[in-house]
Amino acid sequence: MSPRTAQAWRIAELEREVRELRRTNRALRRWVTGTLSHDDAAGTDGHDLAAAGLPDGLPDGIGDGVPDRVTDGAEPAGHPKHAEDAEHAGRDHPAPPPAPAHGTRPAHRRPPQTPAPRPAVAFRALGPIEALVGGRPVDLGAPKQRALLALLVSTAGRPVPCDVIVEELWTGHPPPAAVSSLHAYVANLRRVLEPGRAPRTQPTVLRTHARGYLLDGRAVEVDVHRFSAHAVAGWQALDRGDAPGAVREFEGALALWRGPAYAEVADTALVRPDAARLEELRLSVAEGRCAALLAAGAHEIAVAELEAFVPDHPLREYGCELLSLALYRAGRQADALAVLRANQRYLARELGIDPRPALRRLEEQILNHAPALDWRAHPAASLKTARRPAPAADQRAPHRTARRQPPHHALLPRTDLPRTDLLRAPLPAEL
Repeated sequence: MSPRTAQAWRIAELEREVRELRRTNRALRRWVTGTLSHDDAAGTDGHDLAAAGLPDGLPDGIGDGVPDRVTDGAEPAGHPKHAEDAEHAGRDHPAPPPAPAHGTRPAHRRPPQTPAPRPAVAFRALGPIEALVGGRPVDLGAPKQRALLALLVSTAGRPVPCDVIVEELWTGHPPPAAVSSLHAYVANLRRVLEPGRAPRTQPTVLRTHARGYLLDGRAVEVDVHRFSAHAVAGWQALDRGDAPGAVREFEGALALWRGPAYAEVADTALVRPDAARLEELRLSVAEGRCAALLAAGAHEIAVAELEAFVPDHPLREYGCELLSLALYRAGRQADALAVLRANQRYLARELGIDPRPALRRLEEQILNHAPALDWRAHPAASLKTARRPAPAADQRAPHRTARRQPPHHALLPRTDLPRTDLLRAPLPAEL
C-alpha cells in the first residue's frame, strides 16, 4: 500500500469515528433535553443542560478540537453516507417524545405540608439525667459519662470546648489521660444516642464543633424547655382569668421535676447559674399553682399545699401572703393572722427588717373583715374586666415601682381598688 493510500485510509477512519461521536452526542443531548423537560421535581426546563452537567449551547461536534467539517477526503454534506448514518442513529437511539416549548412548563403541585417530626432523642434533665431514644430509655453508662451528657444537655445548642469539659468533669484536677477518656465517653454516647448511624458517617445529635462538642438543639428534645413552655402558658392563662387552665399548665410543669436540675453537674461552675435559675422558676410555678387554686375557689387544697411550702421557704413573702389569704377564705381567720405575725417575727429576728407593705395591708384587711378578701366565682364576662387598661395614674407613671411584683399578684387584694371590686387587676406590661 502506497503512503498516499495509507493516509487516505487513515483519514477515512478518523472521519467515521468523528461521525460516530457526533451521532452519539446528538442522541445524548436529545435524551437529556427530554428528561429535564419532564422532571417536575427538579424544577428545570428542557433547555437547562447545565443542570445535567452539560454546558449550555454545546455544539454538535465533540468539542475537543476536532473540526466540525473535514476538508481532506470528506464526503459532502449531501453524501448518501450521511443519510445512512442518520437512519442508523434513528434505529439505535430512538428519539424521546418532543419536549414542551420553552415557557410552557407543566404546572407544579406543591406537596402537602406535614408537621415536622419530633426529635428521636429526648433528654430529662430536671433530676438525674435520662435519655430516651425512639421513646425508650437507654443506658448512659458510667457516672462520668452521664455527667458529660448532663453538661452537654445544659448547653444544648452551644458548643463547649474540650478544655472546659475536662475542667468541669474533673473539678480542676484532670488526670493525664483525661482527653483520651473524654473521647471514649463521646464515642460511647454517640453509639447509644444514634444506634442506627452507619459507620464513618457524621453524627447528627452529638457533633464535633471546632475543638469541642455540640449537642444539636434541633435534633433533641429537653424537658427543661417543656417546663418553661408550661410555666409561660400557666401565667398567661392566669392573666386572662382562666384559673383551671392555669392549674393544668402549672401542674404539667411541676410534674416534670424528679430532683435537682442537672443533678450530676449541678455544682459545676458552667451549670450552676442555670440550675439556680430553674430552681427559682420552679418555686415561682409552685406559688403560681396555689394562686390559681385560690382563683378557682379551691381554698382548702391551696391551704394544704402552702402549709407544706411556706415553712420550707420562710423568706418568700408571696407564699406567706397566699397562705394567709387561703386560710382566711377557708374560715380560719385566727390562723391567717398567726401566719402573718410569725412571718413578721422571723424577718425581724433573722434579717432585722419589716414585712413588705402588702403583708401589712393584708393583716389590716383580715382584722376588718374586708369584703374584698372574699372569693367570688368569675363569669365569662369578667375576662373583659381582667383585660381592662391600667388606671390613668398608672399610665402617667409606667415605672411606678422599682420592685417587680410577682407574676400572679393580681389574685391578691389591692388597696387602690374599690372594696366592691373582685380585685383582679391585669398583669403589668413589663411581665
